[in-house]
Amino acid sequence: MPSAPPPGSLPSRPEASAELLARVPKLLDAMRSVGSGLELHTTLHRICETAADLAHARYAAIGVVDEDGDGLADFVHHGLDDVTARRIRHRPDDRKSLLGALIRGPETVRPTDVSEDRRSRGLPEHLPPTRGFLGVPIRVQGEIFGHLYLTDKHAGEPFDDHDLAMVRVLAAEAGIAIGNARLHEAAQQRERWIDGSVAVTTALLAGGDTDDALQIVAEQARRLSGAAAGFVLLPADGGGLEIVAVDAPHPTNALGTVLPPENGIVAELLAGRPVFVDDAATDPRLEAGPARSYGPVMLVPLCRDGKVLGGLALPRSRGDRPFTRTERALGERFASQAALALTMAEAQRDRERLAVYEDRDRIARDLHDLVIQRLFATGMMLESAQRGSAVPEVRDGVGGAVEELDVTIQEIRSAIFALQQPAEAPAGLRTRVLREITMAAAPLGFTPAHRFLGPVDTAVGDLTAKNLIAALRETLSNAFRHAHASRIEVVVDASVTLRDGRRGVRLTVADDGVGIPEGGRRSGLRNLERRAEAAGGTSRLGPGIGVDGTGTTVLWEAPY
Repeated sequence: MPSAPPPGSLPSRPEASAELLARVPKLLDAMRSVGSGLELHTTLHRICETAADLAHARYAAIGVVDEDGDGLADFVHHGLDDVTARRIRHRPDDRKSLLGALIRGPETVRPTDVSEDRRSRGLPEHLPPTRGFLGVPIRVQGEIFGHLYLTDKHAGEPFDDHDLAMVRVLAAEAGIAIGNARLHEAAQQRERWIDGSVAVTTALLAGGDTDDALQIVAEQARRLSGAAAGFVLLPADGGGLEIVAVDAPHPTNALGTVLPPENGIVAELLAGRPVFVDDAATDPRLEAGPARSYGPVMLVPLCRDGKVLGGLALPRSRGDRPFTRTERALGERFASQAALALTMAEAQRDRERLAVYEDRDRIARDLHDLVIQRLFATGMMLESAQRGSAVPEVRDGVGGAVEELDVTIQEIRSAIFALQQPAEAPAGLRTRVLREITMAAAPLGFTPAHRFLGPVDTAVGDLTAKNLIAALRETLSNAFRHAHASRIEVVVDASVTLRDGRRGVRLTVADDGVGIPEGGRRSGLRNLERRAEAAGGTSRLGPGIGVDGTGTTVLWEAPY
């Protein structure tokens, strides 16, 4: 009596049926169809549909094994509705379940009746009622990629050896097609990350503001990683990491959030080590951060030459798949490239600043060594001519010209001091004084004259400068409301020596108005005195610049 063929092999020719012979052209068409695409997810769907058609199965699915090898990273199905598929896409409940046996072992699973198989207790409870079950591993380059599941044959019969043999051939062809699709997808993925790195580098080296550069890094990282948001973090002044750039589809208040230095993730990033979180909602290290409402999170340091510039956080939406090993490696390389681009961009900006500073220093030297010296020489010539002239009108005219030259020299010296300031420094005292004068011009109906003497921007401290600006604002307001002046002169002199011998700054505001009437209100003057005392200085009044000294001159001075 002839022995029965081993399970999973084709029957001998005498036993071959017309149905099997009819399936061979269909199998060849299926193999050609499976290998016709390069997009991975589309290929997996085509394999499911082809396998179901070839084995006359109602349902087909491919479970893609995750990187750890103990769960499903993806679940592609045919014949199932989306709700059922979402319920099935989870890690098998038991190592002895049917899906668990497939995931943890390369053998084929083909129970005659699922309901009678003891391993069926580990199947998802929402799986449609079925009897027949056929599971075949799919190998890609010798490794288990996933498994092809077929359930519920149309005729209600169990899957036979013909079905198993056909599906095995299809699974082998599917492994080749999946391998090609994975290579193509990996090449495209790497190409996208490379293009993104190039875009970041190009944008950063093209110049522009530092905040714009960090925003570009956040935008590109989010786009390339498929994250729900992108955060760039830099070291905060008081320790920890501060979120300085955010890219998200919806408005967020995360900008400016500081993660404290005692946070474990902050310590890891500042040490130059990446952190990967499977679920931000359950990780205690993200309890106080903006990533709490997300799912998987990839946090990579921005490192260059062993120095940590900051970090990059890329969270995905809750329920999304975790980042794969490939995505993690690409994210770390992108962060390294972004750190290099940031370093190069900062070095380029430093070179540009240095060139500007050198040019400004050269202009300042030329003004001091050439222009001022010539003006001094011209003034001396005019003074000599003034002394030698016997005509009073000529002497007066020449004297006025000498005074104008003195004023011009002082203004040039102020310009020299301004040129010696960094081009990107915060608004200095000189700029703030000019701003107050410009604002006062509208209610006054004219622009007050102004002069700056000495190192106004470099010598005067923040507290003294703040009180000086307040005193100037109060004085100009008084001149408009009470003095009815037609001419006002403002002088800020940072080269004075105070009565106690300290170096200081003196604000002089002189007008040609009606002066301060006897018995008038003195609240404004008391404010000036209090501000001067708060800065360690004094405030006093003098005659104005009107005819016969009419008007008022306010002198407000304080040490640096």
